[in-house]
Amino acid sequence: MRKLLIGLTLMFGVLGTTSAQLSVGISLPGVSIGINVPVYPQLVRVPGYPVYYAPQLNTNFFFYDNLYWAYEGDHWYRSDWYNGPWDQVYPQDVPLYVLRVPVRYYRAPPAYFRGWQASAPPRWDQHWGPQWTQAHPNWNRWDRRNAPRPAPLPSWQRQYPGDRYPHQVQQQRELRAQHERTPPRVQPPRREAPPQRAAPPPVGRDVRPQPAAPQHPPQMAPRVSPGRDRNDGRRDDKRDDKRDDKRDDKRDDKRDDNNDRRRP
Repeated sequence: MRKLLIGLTLMFGVLGTTSAQLSVGISLPGVSIGINVPVYPQLVRVPGYPVYYAPQLNTNFFFYDNLYWAYEGDHWYRSDWYNGPWDQVYPQDVPLYVLRVPVRYYRAPPAYFRGWQASAPPRWDQHWGPQWTQAHPNWNRWDRRNAPRPAPLPSWQRQYPGDRYPHQVQQQRELRAQHERTPPRVQPPRREAPPQRAAPPPVGRDVRPQPAAPQHPPQMAPRVSPGRDRNDGRRDDKRDDKRDDKRDDKRDDKRDDNNDRRRP
């Protein structure tokens, strides 16, 4: 009887330990959070935000920075694929642009969202307390002009609905790497080299065209009248000099005669 009681005690102890492990498993990565999205959802960009939301789903479902984000049961989760598995994210690790999404884009808002302004983000500072607010003092202040561009949607995941959906993380990674691989660059066709042009003048040097030197007409030799040579001018000068000398001599003689007459 004592052995039976000891055995039952050990058995219930093991069951209790197993039950405790299962209850803690909700915080481990890769868990199911009760969100079932059988096909790729329609995602619409939140106006003015680099975030998408799913208006046709009855859950708080977003896409930002190449990841899917879900808010369920007062916890945030993220996943590489639209239907999980999901990893829980602590409040201090949730991107601020996701937290800034206004209340109206939460398709299944929790009860404590009531009374909050629909065009404003949830009051996370009040909900998570002063410790979180101290670590994120300006979480709701940002320059909309410098907001990052939204990441492109992985629309290739449409090919994997229902039974084709890969639930294994390793398979998801392989498919993601296969579809998001950068395609090889196509070499442009070879073209003939263009004709070489004259090298541009060095920077800083004045390359303005210099003005051409003025062209003077050639000097013409003095014209000589026919019948006279070049020495005729010299001969005429000599004749003029002789005539002048004769005139001066006559004048001097007349002066001398007049002086002689005037003497007593």
